Amino acid sequence: MRKLQRKRPMAMDKSSSKYRTYFWYVAMVSFLLWLVLLYLFNSSVKTVHNHERLFRQENVIDLPVHVSQQNHESDQAVVSNVDNITVPVTGNGSSQEVQISEDAKVVSDLVEELEKEDVENVKKRGDTAWSRRSTRSRGRHRESRRTRSSDKRMVRPNNDDENNVDNSDENHQSLDKEPNFFEPRNDVTSKKERVDDNNVVESKQKTSNNNTSKVNSRISAKRNRPKVVVRPRVTRRNDPCRGKYVYMHDVPSLFNEELLKNCWTLSRWTDMCELTSNFGLGPPLPNMEGVSGWFATNQFTLEVIFHNRMKQYKCLTKDSSLASAVYVPYYPGLDLMRFLWGPFPSMRDAAALDLMKWLRERQEWKRMDGRDHFMVAGRTTWDFMRTPGNESDWGNRLMILPEIRNMTMLLIESSPWNYHGFAVPYPTYFHPSTNAEILQWQNRMRRIKRRYLFSFVGAPRPNLGDSIRSEIMDQCKASRRKCKLLECVSGSQKCYKPDQIMKFFLSSTFCLQPPGDSYTRRSTFDSILAGCIPVFFHPGSAYAQYIWHLPKDIGKYSVFIPGKNVKEGKASIERVLSRIPREKVVAMREEVIKLIPRLMYFNPSGKRGDVGRFEDAFDVAVEGVLERVEGLRKRIEEGNEEIFDFPERFSWKYNVFGNVEKHEWDSYFDRR
Repeated sequence: MRKLQRKRPMAMDKSSSKYRTYFWYVAMVSFLLWLVLLYLFNSSVKTVHNHERLFRQENVIDLPVHVSQQNHESDQAVVSNVDNITVPVTGNGSSQEVQISEDAKVVSDLVEELEKEDVENVKKRGDTAWSRRSTRSRGRHRESRRTRSSDKRMVRPNNDDENNVDNSDENHQSLDKEPNFFEPRNDVTSKKERVDDNNVVESKQKTSNNNTSKVNSRISAKRNRPKVVVRPRVTRRNDPCRGKYVYMHDVPSLFNEELLKNCWTLSRWTDMCELTSNFGLGPPLPNMEGVSGWFATNQFTLEVIFHNRMKQYKCLTKDSSLASAVYVPYYPGLDLMRFLWGPFPSMRDAAALDLMKWLRERQEWKRMDGRDHFMVAGRTTWDFMRTPGNESDWGNRLMILPEIRNMTMLLIESSPWNYHGFAVPYPTYFHPSTNAEILQWQNRMRRIKRRYLFSFVGAPRPNLGDSIRSEIMDQCKASRRKCKLLECVSGSQKCYKPDQIMKFFLSSTFCLQPPGDSYTRRSTFDSILAGCIPVFFHPGSAYAQYIWHLPKDIGKYSVFIPGKNVKEGKASIERVLSRIPREKVVAMREEVIKLIPRLMYFNPSGKRGDVGRFEDAFDVAVEGVLERVEGLRKRIEEGNEEIFDFPERFSWKYNVFGNVEKHEWDSYFDRR
């Protein structure tokens, strides 16, 4: 029994020591785990903070900053409503070391600068006031001395010597006494000095009260300063796509693919399923003049053609950090077509607004607020410029949305008074697959014989008061031997048959292109495709539109006759065209034939072999977008607060001539 009793306490001691050891092990492990968790938490906080700073869009806080100031010797505080942090700033400009946000630091630095400026200004004002008062007091002291000396000379001698001695002592005492420059001598001088003192105090109060406005103004200046632009990642020098990379957004299918799948809903009168086939080129047509590559292409399918051409773009990248521009494959024209004549006008804007919301959330958009993005529409700009509040008007509000105004918009006709719209050629019927087809067609246009001097294909516009089509048709009828007219009256199908239209243009030397419902016409590009020299009557029909695709020297490839002269009967079209020398006509036709590749779109499914030999309208448009985006990027990097330094109504003039000076075409685009 005694042995058992002895063993029990020993066993209890062993078990207690064992549990004590386990306890310390658990404590140590828990402590280590706590340290690990603390480290991970701190690292995650730093990561989030760095991420926030990386994508911060504002340099300073948005809420107002309140500055409380008592005097220059007392401490001041800047309170931020965002961070709820009080930042002490002393009168001598030193600040305590406090962990504050970047925005609060900006504010404290600004206040510190203002305090230093105020102290220096007050010192200058005080020194000026001191010197002013000292000068006045010394002047008064000199006058008093002169007055006393003159009085002393004028005093008659007195027999009382004691009085003389006393007076002399008083005079000596007054002369030897140090003058009190701050003691008022009279009411006038005291009032002046009080005014000076009050001015100094008021100036101090004004400067202290103006601190808040100065801080807010400087903060707003920093906030409005253009953001730092994230440039595309630089590739090797021998990279043929350096500076040409384009990134294409993978937008939801409802913005493009589903529109094509539901093509039967796009139009009530036209079979858009047939017209959107073959990558948007439409149904194929028989060979023309022995050359293949012809399709019945509708002008509204440009956005589909452009999208498919972009898929074959040689510098298309999936890495957005390499891209100099970003393409948005949205079909705004086809989307709008569904609801143009429907009973619900608000539906015209629904998809566009959803797309803008989707774009704003993309990191690619945040790099330049969308200024490196571009989009294509197969309609005129007027279809997308419905004014807010007028739901019953034509079109939608796409072109006036803030996000779109940051982008580059490519349309078949742009507005002369908009920054962000640029015109690209209408789709024609010719879409070659190889370079050989282009050369074959160009050679055919050089050898063809043309019977007529000029021709016109179109219909009159009697409802448009400023239209000159009726006058043109009358002149063409009067020149039957030299002019060929195809009048597109109701019921006639010739104007809708590609082969008939092309035969008309192939038989003429000049093709008349007056404005119709808008400035531009698809007929312009069909005629150039046929080697026919275009004749324009308004600079907005081509010269101020297709600035990337047409030469600057308009006289090399076209003829311009002011429409006003035709309207008033002052210009004879036949006489003007007949006076052009034959040598110049041949040179102009050759220039037109050279323009053919730049004004048509290659077949997206074709393989051209020597790709670099010809550039089509797609290639030229992408180059224009890249140059424009690079120009915007440089202006932002240079610190320009305004990206465009000219009024928006002069956009056409700046795009054509590079300046906004007075020009003879101003009357054509005057909106007043």
